[in-house]
Amino acid sequence: MTATLYPSFSILLVDDEPDWLYAMSISLERAGITNILTCGDSRQALQILADNTVGVVILDLTMPYLSGEELLCRVSEEHPEVTVIIVSGLNQLETAVNCMRSGAFDYYVKTAEEQRIIKGVLRAVREQELQRENLEMGRRILYDRLEHPEAFSAIITGDPGMRSIFKYIEAVAASSQPILVTGESGVGKELVVRALHKLSGRKGELVAVNVAGLDDAMIADTLFGHLKGAYTGAAEARSGMVEQAGEGTLFLDEIGDLSLASQVKLLRLLQESEYYPIGSDRPRRMRARVVVATHQDLTTRQAAGQFRKDLFYRLRTHHVHIPPLRLRKGDIPLLLDNFLREASREFGRKKPTLPKELAVLLATYDFPGNVRELKSMVYDAVSVHQGGVLSMETFIHAIGELPAYAPPEQAADPAGNPFFRLERLPGFVEVIDLLVGEAVRRAEGNQTIAARLLGVSQPTLSKRLKHLRS
Repeated sequence: MTATLYPSFSILLVDDEPDWLYAMSISLERAGITNILTCGDSRQALQILADNTVGVVILDLTMPYLSGEELLCRVSEEHPEVTVIIVSGLNQLETAVNCMRSGAFDYYVKTAEEQRIIKGVLRAVREQELQRENLEMGRRILYDRLEHPEAFSAIITGDPGMRSIFKYIEAVAASSQPILVTGESGVGKELVVRALHKLSGRKGELVAVNVAGLDDAMIADTLFGHLKGAYTGAAEARSGMVEQAGEGTLFLDEIGDLSLASQVKLLRLLQESEYYPIGSDRPRRMRARVVVATHQDLTTRQAAGQFRKDLFYRLRTHHVHIPPLRLRKGDIPLLLDNFLREASREFGRKKPTLPKELAVLLATYDFPGNVRELKSMVYDAVSVHQGGVLSMETFIHAIGELPAYAPPEQAADPAGNPFFRLERLPGFVEVIDLLVGEAVRRAEGNQTIAARLLGVSQPTLSKRLKHLRS
């Protein structure tokens, strides 16, 4: 199988010294950069730029025919989107300043530590990737279309906000940078990760690891693997999940539960793109892209000292937040129909007819368990269904007499008092009438559902409505 070139654009090395071109190419490949072009004659550099998608040029200053400074000016003028790094055998401050003024991204002396130059190139690559992703996002938002809607076929939604998320996912899917996926439990984070992997075009597999509950030793062994005899009981060598992911996607679920000690290991993996199997003193390169997910608020955990700040900012280079079902209730009828079809097929039954009031009833509930909770309700209802119209009793029992969840964002003050900031308190009768009117509106005129919302009997509500009409 042909290895995937990284990055998606080429790195062009321009120098008249063949030995330096060879040595730098080897060093870059060891750092994970494999999409490399070389040029030993500066006169050919502009044609190479015209014929190839080049993102970064590493340019020597002292060359025959066309000097590095002349070539820098030509590249900045004709290819302003390309990042140029100057590498010179001379340590001259004035020359370095002139190069930076002419558009160079950075300036290095050849005799400097090689790792410094490599880190500078990696930083330039990351900036190029972010610039290209921003341009791609802008283009998709401008034209308001999905180029690969089939990648999201497993996610049932008609919500405009979710469509915007899909466009963002298409724009960042090919990125080599980490992607953080957040959202409450049950919103479908794993489906989003699968779509990200499908759109990434990576040749490797999607390898998922739930890190919740794994201690520091288990995390290291699970991710990095071990050599034979590395510890008592290690009778055979075992590859870790990083190696198994290969050139694919490594998905770390419930990242918010990772211990501080394990967070240090993950941070080093992301920064250096290398790791050590347990018992080995030779590093291995990570070729996979890392995607992480959590239902926890990492900002809050970071403030509490439970999550490293440097890791948090490294992970959220790209951030996808999936809204809860209570903020996209228009999806409930679509999900209801989809789960009903799935459950009927699984139980080997004819798809039951839905009562008209069911979607209205479910829209009054806030679903703390999100899409997963709705799916469980539907499967439970179909499992006891005898034929004809689907009974609402299973749903009513699951929901309870009152909505089980009051979202904190709706509270008017910390105590949740909706009258806290009102200058004039409404009268008792006025409050009751407003409450009844709102319940009937939410229930779309269905008095049974409206009565459930208010926690009263239907005759009591009916009596109040008659009073309002009189």
